[in-house]
Amino acid sequence: MRYIREDSAEAMSNALKNYLDNKKCKEIEFEDYLDDGSKICVKLTIKESFNSLYPYRAIVDFTGTSPQMGNNLNAPVAVTKAAVLYVFRLLINKEIPLNSGCLDLIDIKIPKGTLLNPNDRAAVVGGNVETSQRVTDVLLGALGIAAASQGTMNNFVFGSLDNSGKQYYETIAGGSGATQDSDGASAVQVHMTNTRSTDPEILEHRFKEVRLEEFSIRKNSGGYGKHKGGNGVIRSLHFLESKQISIVSERRTIPPYGIFGGDPGKCGQNSIITSDGEVELDSKVERLVKEGETIVIKTPGGGGFGVI
Repeated sequence: MRYIREDSAEAMSNALKNYLDNKKCKEIEFEDYLDDGSKICVKLTIKESFNSLYPYRAIVDFTGTSPQMGNNLNAPVAVTKAAVLYVFRLLINKEIPLNSGCLDLIDIKIPKGTLLNPNDRAAVVGGNVETSQRVTDVLLGALGIAAASQGTMNNFVFGSLDNSGKQYYETIAGGSGATQDSDGASAVQVHMTNTRSTDPEILEHRFKEVRLEEFSIRKNSGGYGKHKGGNGVIRSLHFLESKQISIVSERRTIPPYGIFGGDPGKCGQNSIITSDGEVELDSKVERLVKEGETIVIKTPGGGGFGVI
C-alpha cells in the first residue's frame, strides 16, 4: 500500500511538471457562483519544490470563498478534498489506482467558517450533490482543462402526501463541458453520481400514478465555441394522482461558463404545467402537485471551448 501511494505521488509530481511546461511557477485564480450568489474561488500555485524525490507541488487555496450559509449547500471538508483529488487526477496520464497518494503533493487550504469548511451544526446535504460540482468547475476552469459542465444533479423526488408507501428519487443528466480536443457529451451525468436513468417502462410499472411524457435532448442548450458544449435534456413527468414533490437543483441563474472564448451553456429551468398554463419554479422547491399536473425539468448544457 505504501508503494501504491508513493507511485501516485511520483505520478502527480510528473504531471505538475508537465503542466508547468518548463516554467518555474504558475499562479492562477478562478471563481464561480452558486445561484444564490455565494462565491467559490480558488488560487492555484504550482511550482518547483526542490524536493529531490518529488520536485513539484501544488497549493490549492480557497480563501475568498463565501461564508457558511443558512441553507443546506454547505460542503464538508471531505467533499472539497474529494473534488481536488478528482480534478488533479485528471492531469495524470498514467494508469494508477485512485488513492490519496495523489494528494501528498497538494496543500489544500480551506478557511474555517466558509461554505466549504462549515461548523459541525451546518446543513450539508446539498453540498454533496450540488456544491461539489461547483468546486469541480472552479478547479477545471483554473487549470483550463474544460468548460463548465451542467454543474448540478437536478435532484427530483416525489412521494405520497402522508409519507407512506413508495417514494421515488432520481438525478437527471445534462451537458458536459467542451475541452480543447472535443465537444462536450449530451445527456450524461458529469463528475458526480453513478446512478442511471430508470427505464420509462419500469418507472411507469412501479409507479402507476405517473407517466413519463418526454425525455429528450434539449437542443442547442450547449454553449457554442470551437468545440461545443454538450446539450442538456428535457424530462417531463405527468401525475395521475396528487403527490408531494421536491427539487434541488443549481445552474438556474448562473450559467455553466465557457472557456477561452467559448459561450456559456444555457441555464436549467424547472416548471409546472397546470390547468392555468405553465409556471416557472424555483431551483429549490417543495410543493404539492395535483392530479393532472406535469413537472418539466430542463437541465443545463455544458459550456463551449475556444473561439469559433
